Amino acid sequence: MEISLGGKVAIVTGAGPNIGSGIALALARYGATVACNDLDPAAAEACVERVERNGGTAIAIPGDVTDEEQITGYVRTVVERFGHVDILVNNAALLGGKGVLDESPDFFRRAVEVAALGNFLNTKHVGRHMAAEGIRGSIVAISSSNGWSGTAGVIAYAFHKGGVNNFVRAAAMDLAPYGIRVNSFTPTAPTPDNPALIAERGPGGVLDRPRAHAIGGETGDEPWRRPSRWAGERTPLVPMGTTGTPTDIGHAVAWLCSDYARLITGCDFVVDGGARAKNFAYAPAAPDDTAGPAPLIPLDITGELDQDL
Repeated sequence: MEISLGGKVAIVTGAGPNIGSGIALALARYGATVACNDLDPAAAEACVERVERNGGTAIAIPGDVTDEEQITGYVRTVVERFGHVDILVNNAALLGGKGVLDESPDFFRRAVEVAALGNFLNTKHVGRHMAAEGIRGSIVAISSSNGWSGTAGVIAYAFHKGGVNNFVRAAAMDLAPYGIRVNSFTPTAPTPDNPALIAERGPGGVLDRPRAHAIGGETGDEPWRRPSRWAGERTPLVPMGTTGTPTDIGHAVAWLCSDYARLITGCDFVVDGGARAKNFAYAPAAPDDTAGPAPLIPLDITGELDQDL
């Protein structure tokens, strides 16, 4: 089966250097033209450069996904430039935060707005374009394992990712008569494989060691405090030994946006090495006793930043 997104045009929100960039690169490598959105114009441009370095076509469409006027503006830009939009990936989200005892109203409000309005407004306006033009498009919202199970220290993130999951099911029902599919995709702490990000922050992921700007912030110092997370050595958590990378996510999202998935809507897809499937009492095999997955099929294969992924 050869996946082809040739002739399709995609918008990816939150196209920063990790998951968003990986998805944008994958869509481009499978043939789509990609419009890379991020609140930070430099991040959007960096995503474009990565796509172009690997032979794809992309443009930057920076903007705030909570601002309806900005969204209609960049959707209009994409349509005027390329004629249509066939794929939307709602990836923009505010990572980080604290637990319920410590989170601030301002951070909670902003995190929920980015996810709620970002998914709603982009889906609304891209969906209206698809419906009006008779495009049987694909819309994918990026969820998180934190939206399906409880995690200490990220109350705002858990709240809005849980909302994303049911937004997808409801939007899928709204758009089904138009042949527009809406699904979610759930990654779990992927290990970065963007060479630029690795050069900036070093190799490894949150399962190996805490990373700067990772989820879960500091707590207060009151004498009654109790730890909410185990801070010692991590036991093997993932049945297949790895939760994968943004490249793994990109391959799956590209397939989900292809015509091979033409009847899949209102569903959630997971790439996490079995992490979400395991029972709480299940202790996976030790890393040395785990065969691991098949070798990664790389997507970032050209340019000065190349390295073994």
